[in-house]
Amino acid sequence: MDPGLQDQHGTPSFNLGDLIIQEAVTREIDSLFPRAAIQRFSTHVALNPDQFRQLADCDLVLIGGTNLLSSRMSIRNRTSQWAINAWDALRIRRAVLLGVGWQSYQPSPTLLARIDLRLALSNKLSHSVRDAYTHRQLAAAGVKNVINTGCVTMWPFVDFDFATIPSSKADDALVMLTDYDKIPALDQGLLQTLSKYYRRVFAWPQGAEDEQYFRDLGLVGTLLGRSLHGLDEFLHSNTNFDYVGTRLHGGIRCLLNRRRSLILEIDNRAAEIAHETGLPTARRGDTAGIEQWIRGPTAVRIVMDSDAISRWREGIAISNR
Repeated sequence: MDPGLQDQHGTPSFNLGDLIIQEAVTREIDSLFPRAAIQRFSTHVALNPDQFRQLADCDLVLIGGTNLLSSRMSIRNRTSQWAINAWDALRIRRAVLLGVGWQSYQPSPTLLARIDLRLALSNKLSHSVRDAYTHRQLAAAGVKNVINTGCVTMWPFVDFDFATIPSSKADDALVMLTDYDKIPALDQGLLQTLSKYYRRVFAWPQGAEDEQYFRDLGLVGTLLGRSLHGLDEFLHSNTNFDYVGTRLHGGIRCLLNRRRSLILEIDNRAAEIAHETGLPTARRGDTAGIEQWIRGPTAVRIVMDSDAISRWREGIAISNR
């Protein structure tokens, strides 16, 4: 069950961060089950009866990443990113989470959400979640078989040489902003700060409306193409740059490509992950803190719970022998 698909026709998600997550999930599936036949179903829209029948024939049902879970799970709830109701949950029945998170800081799950989650999720196999907050929210929903593995996009940091990430300021900057959480005064202030400290500013539009938002803010810089390929080309170029921005997964991709990076916290995701792993973050709007990081030097050391990751992998692999 794939957040990287916008619909059941194979259209890629409009949020390219979902494709970064999709790539990481695919890496894990290919490693664990190299000969498996994989069927993909979008989590953004409901399944039809034929797709539920296909799902029932699968040996294992994985839900791959992103902040799908919420305290108000329902197909009728427009803020929910996993399109299910209780009847759908009953038909799904045995799904296993892989690096999934809770949508935002919320109250305890409603009765309907608890029913949906306990029906849809496996009560036999362990679920992988990205942070302790998600672990606590699932426990409040009555789902106890959970391991906090951290975000699946970050699992390569287990064996990563952090000395290869520069500690001092680069010549240029790459910025990403978030189309669904616009605070123009803060975001324009960030662009001005980057223009003050860096020779050139580049911007990558991860979301569908990010490019227009950059234009509305009067970006003085270069817009990169809105594709994962466009970002990767820039990451692999000879441009000497730092990343500063509100996009979590874009920032993680920069770090994995040994680019000095600072992720600005706009919700629970980066804040919770940073608290547990040391992911380099700053509060959005903390201009003094951002400027201090830019001037540097700063060293990066991200700590992943390798034992937790191994326990989840081993449990899934054993279940399908």
